[in-house]
Amino acid sequence: MVIRVGIIGLSEGNGHPFSFSAIINGYDAGAFAEAGWPVILDYLKLQPAEYFGFGDARVTHAWTQDRDVTARLCAACRIETAVGAAEDMLGQVDALIIGRDDWETHAALAMPFLKRGASVFVDKPLTLDMGELSQFEPYLRSGKLMSTAGLRYARELDALREAPGRLGKIRLISAAVLNGADRYGVHMLDAISSLGLGQVHRAMRRDAAHEAYALTLASGVPVNLDCLGAVGKTFHISVFGERGQLHADLYDNFSAFRRTLDRFFGMIRTGEPPIAPDEVMRTMRFLSRARSMAPGDTVEID
Repeated sequence: MVIRVGIIGLSEGNGHPFSFSAIINGYDAGAFAEAGWPVILDYLKLQPAEYFGFGDARVTHAWTQDRDVTARLCAACRIETAVGAAEDMLGQVDALIIGRDDWETHAALAMPFLKRGASVFVDKPLTLDMGELSQFEPYLRSGKLMSTAGLRYARELDALREAPGRLGKIRLISAAVLNGADRYGVHMLDAISSLGLGQVHRAMRRDAAHEAYALTLASGVPVNLDCLGAVGKTFHISVFGERGQLHADLYDNFSAFRRTLDRFFGMIRTGEPPIAPDEVMRTMRFLSRARSMAPGDTVEID
């Protein structure tokens, strides 16, 4: 089954269209060096050839808001067709990857493709607008739409996923991330969700100089989520249990992104949602509520 994929970007500081396209298509090292994403190129160069590609899937079309960026993306990631507008891909691709993390643009970009029957992956967060979330819900449930932070599949947490009882009963999770909750909080929430302890049930905004939340998961496990604002690269999780603890910096982007894409193509082939739709919706509801919470405010997420 040949899967023609379109890629859409770009948002400031987010090179996911380059990462995702390279993992699917392979890449041209010289053109990538000229594209302006040296950190991405560095980790691509570390990977063996067999880690690139997903059968007959191929990124065939690309669009960004900047024609020059689109041209560099196509050259770096061996994409055949640059289009002048996102809608020019309609009917030309079987699947779409929206590699922008500015959630305000997601519905306008995704809905025309979903309505035409294409499978769509949307970079995190899906949307913090509850009206748009309702529009997305049928597609999440029917296995046509996937949205997650790649850190849901972070390699650094494999030990806990594969042996969930190794730390004994979990007493506390502490997570710290750069930027704000509305854009980057989802990184930590999706990573924590992968541990099988349930989603956020209750949230309190803590009094701090940065965005800080005391969360309670459905399992009763407490989580401290600290969104530190404009700091250096920070994607950290600490898990404290009765018999030990795990501290992890989630920095292996390549494996997280490759695993994410593997689940996306699995969804295309099977029609099965790779993530429980209710989980995605609950996370978006919390992040939406968090934007208006003042220190001391407590909410329950239904």
